[in-house]
Amino acid sequence: MERQPAPSLLPILRSQQQGEILALLLGDPALELSLTEIAARAGAPQSSVHREIERAERAGLVTTRKVGNTRLARANTDSPYYAGLSEVLTRAFGVPAIVAQALAPVAGISAAYIYGSWAARHQGHTGQRPVADIDVLILGVPDRDQLYSTLGDVEQRLGRPVQATIRDADWLESGTGSFHDTVTSRPILRLALA
Repeated sequence: MERQPAPSLLPILRSQQQGEILALLLGDPALELSLTEIAARAGAPQSSVHREIERAERAGLVTTRKVGNTRLARANTDSPYYAGLSEVLTRAFGVPAIVAQALAPVAGISAAYIYGSWAARHQGHTGQRPVADIDVLILGVPDRDQLYSTLGDVEQRLGRPVQATIRDADWLESGTGSFHDTVTSRPILRLALA
């Protein structure tokens, strides 16, 4: 029996680095970044980013174009795999995973959620892309110095501001007011802090 070459999509989750690079692009379809920018945001060597983008382009997951000497990459939203992979990769390696991983060691957090424009776009609601900032609702009594230091690191990694709002642990159930009504009436994504 003759061996067939591996399907181009088989190695899609071959490494953490690959997942993070693809989540960055597929998680925000309007985002177009140079390979240098992708390397900086993913904390990956440029040679690795180049290889991963080559593989993803051959698989039809991203498209690239040259502007002068700069190669730009973006999600291929026409791919039949785009919607499903975008959801999986974003949850596993994208904004929710990055923020959750960073917040997990912060003392005093009972729960954390992403809300606002990012959560709405993630749920498929139309609106401006790319989303300018990430709104995070922190429930509990966190160590504020640790929290803000951690969020500063997250901002660097995501390349956009992260706005934290802190409320009591039971605020979602017992809160009142226009801010509470706004947050609870729109998409909200609970972060897995464990």
